[in-house]
Amino acid sequence: MVPVKIQTLIVSSAPSPSIIVLQPVEEASQNNKFRIVPIWIGVNEATQMGIALEKARFSRPMTHDLFLDALTNLDARIDHVLINEVNGPTFYAKLVLRQHSRLIELDARPSDALALAIRQEAPIYMNEDVLERASFPYVFKSNPDKEAEVEEFRKFVEDLAPEDFDE
Repeated sequence: MVPVKIQTLIVSSAPSPSIIVLQPVEEASQNNKFRIVPIWIGVNEATQMGIALEKARFSRPMTHDLFLDALTNLDARIDHVLINEVNGPTFYAKLVLRQHSRLIELDARPSDALALAIRQEAPIYMNEDVLERASFPYVFKSNPDKEAEVEEFRKFVEDLAPEDFDE
């Protein structure tokens, strides 16, 4: 299992998919080369992810907040998320809960699992074989012009297509 972090979230408007971009946490290489893993998600899922990343709070609980409240009342919490499989453009995840010394694995969409992990600051992992099959190289400039770098990255991710994941 490789620890990963959310590099960026690109929210688009329907019918175009939004994209969550993951990056291995401690991956450092020569010439600032890194790997990224883009995951296409729906607009609603991207909105929930954005709410979690921004730590936004509302007067009434959102669905993910309700789920976390239920876990808390059952004396459980999110232990970690594991992105465990990829099949073409479709990713699969396990939401791992801890209730005392017991671990409980739930099959989950990556977008839901990630939105919950962000809210509880739980670690996110990816199976190494998934990282190898689904990642793309990316080079970060050493003295980046932030706006130009973000625009270049968006262009790179927008040019990706689900077919790029086919073996």
